[in-house]
Amino acid sequence: MMFLSTIRFISNGWVKDLYVLPKYYFTYYGFDWVKPFSENSMYLMFGLLLICSIFIALGLFYRLSASIFFIVFTYIELIDKTNYLNHYYFISLISFVLIFLPANKYFSLDTYFKFTKRQYKIPAWNINIIKLQLGIVYFFAGIAKLNYHWLFEAQPLSNWLKHQTDLPLIGGLMHYNETAFVFSWGGALFDLLIPFVLLSKKTRIYGYMFVIIFHGLTSAMFPIGVFPFVMIISTLIFFSDQFHEKIIRFLKTIFRTKHRNKNVKETKEKFTLNKFSYFMLIAFISIQLLLPFRYLLYKGNLFWTEQGFRFSWRVMLIEKVGYAQFYVHEPKSGRKKLINTNDFLTGQQEKMMATQPDMILQFAHHLRDHYSDTTIIEKNGEKIYLNKPKVTAEVYVGLFNKGSKLFIDPNVNLSEIKRGYHSKSWILEYEK
Repeated sequence: MMFLSTIRFISNGWVKDLYVLPKYYFTYYGFDWVKPFSENSMYLMFGLLLICSIFIALGLFYRLSASIFFIVFTYIELIDKTNYLNHYYFISLISFVLIFLPANKYFSLDTYFKFTKRQYKIPAWNINIIKLQLGIVYFFAGIAKLNYHWLFEAQPLSNWLKHQTDLPLIGGLMHYNETAFVFSWGGALFDLLIPFVLLSKKTRIYGYMFVIIFHGLTSAMFPIGVFPFVMIISTLIFFSDQFHEKIIRFLKTIFRTKHRNKNVKETKEKFTLNKFSYFMLIAFISIQLLLPFRYLLYKGNLFWTEQGFRFSWRVMLIEKVGYAQFYVHEPKSGRKKLINTNDFLTGQQEKMMATQPDMILQFAHHLRDHYSDTTIIEKNGEKIYLNKPKVTAEVYVGLFNKGSKLFIDPNVNLSEIKRGYHSKSWILEYEK
């Protein structure tokens, strides 16, 4: 799946659009040192992803390939948070977990070439950790849907579905508000229940049929890339070992490799984790369980402030548009200059920045640094000297297509506010 996704990314020209052409990148707090390489080097990074994807799938130089894939993929995602997507975060987590799993110990080229010893049993947690990660994605996506906008306003689906009237068979239903409520409540129930349905042997096949239908519909209706297909393929991990053995036998028949000898004695070795590995496993799970709830540490409407929104499996929950104007002030005279954001940002960056407070603050800091110790010459020839310029922003944001409202305090000097995870008091309260 990642091989095909990377091919798609390159063929659509997104490598150049997102990692070469921008003049400025919105780095994550604490990762400002992550910068893109040259154009050729960025294409090399994506080439590495292609190679590692194939090697992981075939189990060739598996541990090294998994490690390189995780590092390169995560590096690319850290370059610019404008490009953040939940399924990119999911891929980073899964690729990190794969580094520590013996996925190349049975049906792989590593065992075929005897780079590693064949193994017929593994500790149950090796499989359950992937099931747990998938369950967390679904369950927390379901919890996130238990909000007033989703359940009692059917937002944002009530706005989005009206643009899907050309769908075959069900297009005519998209005119009705009731359809949006059915999809909203159905989506919440699906996300909350599907991990448990897939865990049960009796209901698993029916659950997987719902997985195919649910993700098939979302893929047909919304431009969300390969995420639906990633989830359809990934949830096969919930099926029994006998199911996967049948697939392997089929592949062995095609490639004419030997089946497993039924007389092979199973190892009676007890699998135990050392203290460090046990601690790391518990720490990883704890972070995944706690991180989605960090929004509770902040005041205000989560969808308005977006404090604690990322990395919380909040999928397709908001419809938000914004318009931002930035001003650089000459402190002594109080004169200000309107900044043309197009001189610094791409259209996609400008669109994302205008609704997300941390990116607004980050861009204001960039303007402060850019204009520090510079001279601006007005059209009339007047010179304005800037030492440590004050930066303000006038930002209007519309949530769920309910009209634009002033988003942040336009009088606050953003250049003096520190970045970080503390609450942003300069965000104005959301007024319904």
